[in-house]
Amino acid sequence: MQKLDGREVSKALRESMKSETIRFHSHHGKFPGLAVVIVGDDPASHVYVSNKEKGCAEIGIKSFKYALPEKTTYEELATLIQKLNRDPEVHGILVQLPLPKHLPSEKITELIDANKDADGLTTTSMGLLWTGQQRVKPCTPHGVMKILEHYNISVTGKEAVVVGRSQIVGKPMAQLLLDAQATVTICHSKTRDLKEHTKRADIVVVAAGRPRLLGKEDFKKGAVVIDVGMHRLENGTPNGKLCGDVRFEELDGLASAATPVPGGVGPMTITMLLQNTIRLAELSVQKK
Repeated sequence: MQKLDGREVSKALRESMKSETIRFHSHHGKFPGLAVVIVGDDPASHVYVSNKEKGCAEIGIKSFKYALPEKTTYEELATLIQKLNRDPEVHGILVQLPLPKHLPSEKITELIDANKDADGLTTTSMGLLWTGQQRVKPCTPHGVMKILEHYNISVTGKEAVVVGRSQIVGKPMAQLLLDAQATVTICHSKTRDLKEHTKRADIVVVAAGRPRLLGKEDFKKGAVVIDVGMHRLENGTPNGKLCGDVRFEELDGLASAATPVPGGVGPMTITMLLQNTIRLAELSVQKK
């Protein structure tokens, strides 16, 4: 079984992105800019934001971080986002999720100017994606496609199953596979006999959000298995290590290729966010 190493793919992409930011600066006198807004003290969110800052520094994107207290009001957050929408130095905006419970995530996401939507998750961005006119693609599904491309895994004509229907991963993942000429089935918590669908698929993308849900009995021999899950369990995994939605250790000798957790899809999400920021910066100067 071939291990699909997201770290390797991410490293290769970031090397090429460095030259893109240098070229943008030489032509326009500034670097692409990414603003990240984080509200509250969620430890995992702060780790993610720190990794985004490091990624920006690595490839030459100007990073703007706004760390707001837990009690930030909707009006205060909306005022900041509107300010960033107007800032010519900011080409991409990301509001780190999850937000505190008193802040409506979907409503706040919609405040981001679609021309600066680095995550590709506003309704405008999603609508453009579904009509084949996308500015940028949602980061995690785009990262999955880049992994398949890097390892020369053809999608054309293949039977693909996506397990999960979230707005962030499942639905856009299905659309990107469809755009790549796959025949796509979306499965979810109400699907009858999930195994019947996954067992016949050439490519299975598992984004169910349930740790170690699927194993060797759920895939056919030679399948490509992409695990988008990320969980830390004190019971069920050695020493509380990270695991995904798939029991990766059961796939050897069965799957033709699969992503591990950690080190598979995870590293790609931030890399695609950086690529989206460069893309939005380039589009912003084309309009002038």
